[in-house]
Amino acid sequence: MSLPNPPQREAIRYLDGPLLVLAGAGSGKTRVITEKIAYLIESCGFSPSNIAAITFTNKAAREMQERVTRLLAGRPAKGLTISTFHALGVRILREEAKALGYKPNFSILDASDTFAIVSELAGSVDKGSIRKLQSLMSGWKSALVSPDQARKDARNETEALAANAFASYAATLRAYQAVDFDDLIALPVTLFEDHPEVRDKWQNRLRYLLIDEYQDTNAGQYRMLRLLAGPRAAFTAVGDDDQAIYGWRGADIENLRGLPRDYLNLKVIKLEQNYRSTVRILKAANALISHNEKLFDKKLWSDLGHGDPITVSVCQDGEKEAEAVVMKLQAHRFEHRGAFRDYAILYRGNFQARALEQLLRNQRIPYLLSGGQSFFEKTEIKDITAYLRLLANSDDDPAFIRAVSTPRRGVGASTLQALGSYAGERQLPLFAAAFEQGFAPRVQARQLAPLLEFCEFINRLQARAAREPAAQVMPDLLRAIAYEDWLLEHDEARAARIKLTNVQDFCDWLGKKGDEEQKTLIDLTQTIALINMLDKQDADIDAVQLSTLHAAKGLEFKHVFLIGIEEGVLPHREAEADNRIEEERRLMYVGITRAQRSLHLSYAEKRKQGRELIPCRASRFIDEMGREDLRFSGGKNDSVPDKAAGADRLAALKAMLAKPK
Repeated sequence: MSLPNPPQREAIRYLDGPLLVLAGAGSGKTRVITEKIAYLIESCGFSPSNIAAITFTNKAAREMQERVTRLLAGRPAKGLTISTFHALGVRILREEAKALGYKPNFSILDASDTFAIVSELAGSVDKGSIRKLQSLMSGWKSALVSPDQARKDARNETEALAANAFASYAATLRAYQAVDFDDLIALPVTLFEDHPEVRDKWQNRLRYLLIDEYQDTNAGQYRMLRLLAGPRAAFTAVGDDDQAIYGWRGADIENLRGLPRDYLNLKVIKLEQNYRSTVRILKAANALISHNEKLFDKKLWSDLGHGDPITVSVCQDGEKEAEAVVMKLQAHRFEHRGAFRDYAILYRGNFQARALEQLLRNQRIPYLLSGGQSFFEKTEIKDITAYLRLLANSDDDPAFIRAVSTPRRGVGASTLQALGSYAGERQLPLFAAAFEQGFAPRVQARQLAPLLEFCEFINRLQARAAREPAAQVMPDLLRAIAYEDWLLEHDEARAARIKLTNVQDFCDWLGKKGDEEQKTLIDLTQTIALINMLDKQDADIDAVQLSTLHAAKGLEFKHVFLIGIEEGVLPHREAEADNRIEEERRLMYVGITRAQRSLHLSYAEKRKQGRELIPCRASRFIDEMGREDLRFSGGKNDSVPDKAAGADRLAALKAMLAKPK
């Protein structure tokens, strides 16, 4: 491995105060973070347990952990924290739960777990409205806005109603001794602000902080970092203002602007040498991003050679674009004897993948769809697995909450709130608390009866699940909870049928797997949890990667196809209306800088919307890249085609594709 370049080396060794490393795309930011961790441990006498590296994704944390392990080559790194913001939040909250009035084994609910709670509070079954409300509440929590503040700030009746629902939602979660994903940041902030002794303890424990993808932090994460860093301010923040593409999710580029203001002795080091892309690709990326207002000036450069020109294909319509991209990709792969995994097709929105998927399947080209939903992540499958999780472990509070409320079994929110409060006082799981004599007087007899009926049903089912084949237990479970009737009541007929088919497939799979492996339903529940975890890890498969631009951030590919580069698609028409063109330009910049060797853009002159073909214009971003290194084909750019030459080219291509590999 080559030595770090001078700016990288300076960033690794700088310890005289807070440091911001402006790391351009492909400039070796992960190397700086991992080598700095090794430097702190090996040369500066830091104990691994006093260092925390904070990332945004589990994948980034895994990769960083592997690299640090290799660098330390067997030397002890016990106690080193490399985790996401949320995982660090969980660790802090589990340890300090008592100070906030929670039991240490509080439940963490995901968005689909909280859906039923929000639905009941809103008095609505309209999925769009509930998701909108969830998104609004998530935004408030990320910005550290309390329910009281949200009420005060409400500008109209809709916002006032949402703020009231937010207050009830917060109270309900608290009663359940549960937190949601956003609480994993907001609650540690509250904890540190209200309990100085707890804050001091964590500041002394985590004495050096390294923060990855700093430009993606939101208000809550920035506050959490400031409280953790404390007056010592021993941290290295690594980020790139040109890759800030998550404004819609609450990320605030102001956090980059705010660092020099909040830390007057902040040192800034720029990493501008790119180790990924050719000169032509970087020149186009630099030209494009120069149209944005700059927080910090930097220019990427590379010594990897000039590289191929960037191609721009102008296509008749969306379907012709998909055909052209797949054909070009195949031809390019045969010509360069490449692997499928060398290629990525990137787009602004998931809807653009449909035509591509069909063509790739027809051509028998293997592909991976990034950001696609796993079977086990589907709402209906999670509904049923909540019951299975509860059978396997009656202490699983999130599974209890989901199962008892999906379908509703006559157990209302007020009953569950009372149960949650009692369980919190007694430090018990919800299931066990329901049977305690001390709980009975807390609710009316008519409230207690359906709750105990549900718990006894789970107990009966648990006894069967431990000894009978899954194929016998599952149909009885579905019948007993009347899941089919509930779906037909809550969804339109077609959607309900699709969900029922998925549930049936799931039950058949469980039955078959149970028979083949001689496993009970309880054993299989563990298998599902494991499959779900593995499902989220990237397998190293030789396949073309299909991905949205947002999901492709942090990745790199030898050859990249950027499709649908049109006004209204990229930049997105809503971004134009909301004055977010700069963020869309950064998204295009992220797409360009994923490419190592070759970059191919395409756009359609017409695109289908509903049943109509709508005329399209090339995105302004194409011109902003500078035309010098772009080679256009198709559309008005092509002269009258020479039929004979065209036929020869097609015959040659067919012959090439027919050759055995």
